[in-house]
Amino acid sequence: MKELTQLFDDASFTYTYILTDLLSNEAVIIDPVDTHLNEYLNIIRNNQLKLKYVMETHAHADHVTSAGNLCQSTGAIAATPVHCNITPAEIQLEDKQELRFGEKQIILAIHTPGHTAGSMTFYWKNKLFTGDTLLINGCGRTDFQSGDITNLYNSITKKIFAYPDETIVCPGHDYHGNRLSTIGNEKQNNIRLANKTLEEFKVVMDNLNLSKPKLIDKAIPANLELGLVCHAAELL
Repeated sequence: MKELTQLFDDASFTYTYILTDLLSNEAVIIDPVDTHLNEYLNIIRNNQLKLKYVMETHAHADHVTSAGNLCQSTGAIAATPVHCNITPAEIQLEDKQELRFGEKQIILAIHTPGHTAGSMTFYWKNKLFTGDTLLINGCGRTDFQSGDITNLYNSITKKIFAYPDETIVCPGHDYHGNRLSTIGNEKQNNIRLANKTLEEFKVVMDNLNLSKPKLIDKAIPANLELGLVCHAAELL
């Protein structure tokens, strides 16, 4: 088992991450997808992992989470951004709050609003798990679910881009086969952000003309309940 495992859902182009402390086998999973629940459980079982936390970067609009079912199956604790109002989560993460697992492993929660008002980025061992805030050569949209262009710009340029250039960017999605990037690469080459003022960024974002996510009406209500409402409905 590697320290960092990156998994991909090809229906929603979502990346899920498993962080593992190799000394204790304690693990954390970030942004799990409902249709991959059995895959995650098999990885946990086959590698004898002890899942401590299931974390969400925000309440997703393009897929349903398996966070609630993972917690029920493994005894893990759900940790979600406080301003996302995912009320069943036991831990409501505040800005700059730390979560510890394994032997001295620390995850730092960073409030990075913009894609949604509650969105967070997680920092661990020179890696930033940026959710839908910063993508590789792109960024999250701001045209629904409490999105805000100015907040997104400030979150990326003032908080995320403040990390050293060599910091690894682990995005929540990618639509072009990319897996990882770096802060330096995104500062220099990101087509929506590199060398752009706030006003220039606003022009870019106002002209994206993106279609509504197909699952938004199902996903957001379900994800506010850690995916358990959706699962319960399927059992009826």
